[in-house]
Amino acid sequence: MGMLEGKVAIITGAARGTGEVTAREFVAEGAEVLVTDVLDDLGEAVAAGLGDAAVYRHLDVREPADWSAAVAACNAAFGPVDVLVNNAAILDVGPIATMDFDTLTRIVMVNQVGAYLGIQAVIPDMRNRGGSIINVASVDANEGSNGVAAYTSSKWGMKGLTKAAAVELGMYGIRVNTLCPGVGSIEMSAPFHAEAIERLSKRTERLPDRPIKPFNRSGEMLDAARAIVWLASDDAGFVSGTDLSVDGGFTAGKIEPGAPFS
Repeated sequence: MGMLEGKVAIITGAARGTGEVTAREFVAEGAEVLVTDVLDDLGEAVAAGLGDAAVYRHLDVREPADWSAAVAACNAAFGPVDVLVNNAAILDVGPIATMDFDTLTRIVMVNQVGAYLGIQAVIPDMRNRGGSIINVASVDANEGSNGVAAYTSSKWGMKGLTKAAAVELGMYGIRVNTLCPGVGSIEMSAPFHAEAIERLSKRTERLPDRPIKPFNRSGEMLDAARAIVWLASDDAGFVSGTDLSVDGGFTAGKIEPGAPFS
């Protein structure tokens, strides 16, 4: 029997990236999944590849009506929602001084408000039977970094939402946790990585050395997906209000070159 046998889940942003990998892991562990996204062609392909255990539904997480329709579609296809994975996110890079209002609010609406609306939408299903809600944040929810203040603040906001929701909803047996992965959707970040490489190629001064990662490998989206499976499972039945970092210890501290055991 799989870790999620008999559970019904809604996963947002599941057309690609971490959401897609998570949907595949959920089905492999016995869950039935409503795959949701705004990338309809990709999302439908993901659901079709998962067979009868998955159905696709268009969901703009900023829209309460979309959330109501998604929960209704999940109930019709599989039954009441046991697990919600708030994974949908967008990224834009720019300094605080010049970040325009529309970009800022779009990031906050998708990343933070979308998760809030998702929690609201599944409470009726979970109120009498319990459930697990996983808010997928980022390593940027554990530290600050230049150029991503809008994204970072939205992810820190998810952590605050998790704490408050865990306290408020615990009486119903609803667990709420945050996952802070070190690696996210490559498609989301690729354009900004390309821009960064271009900018760095034009600089002539020596830049500070990058932090050294404790592990001798970079993380993978599968690392995050497996942690989400665990948080969704009954094995994590007494885990709530937690921020779980899946980053190989990257945000735990720094390695000082030349110090003992470095």
